Amino acid sequence: MIKKFKLTLFFYFIISFFNLANSNEDFFNMGLELYKNKKYEDARFMFERSIVFNPKDSNSYLYLAKIYNVEKDQKKEEKNLEAALLIEPDNEEAILMSMKIALEKSNYSKVKDLSKTFIKVCKELCKKNESILETLKNIEPKNNES
Repeated sequence: MIKKFKLTLFFYFIISFFNLANSNEDFFNMGLELYKNKKYEDARFMFERSIVFNPKDSNSYLYLAKIYNVEKDQKKEEKNLEAALLIEPDNEEAILMSMKIALEKSNYSKVKDLSKTFIKVCKELCKKNESILETLKNIEPKNNES
């Protein structure tokens, strides 16, 4: 009788564990769909729930940053980008977004540092780095003249 109880309890924990693992993916995927449909408030809620179940989900932080970018909340955008990069330092999209923020803030040395990292990790967005560096070339000399 006790063996049956232990066996039942064991299977219950295994099933619960797999349901918990799947629920995190469900929250992220639901958030992604809501994001694509521009339902940012609902998407933010889903990405935050995803992070509760998996605090190391860099993609949820990245999409939270994208939502804050749309909402023009640069402070929260940066915070989420930093979290995404802490978890996944070679996330090219997070690096690119951070470069754009640094460029807006006229933090040229940070743009250059991020660009060096970006060049090492870029796979799909490599051309975007070139345009940012070109913008930096056009801005920096003007900054030095004043």
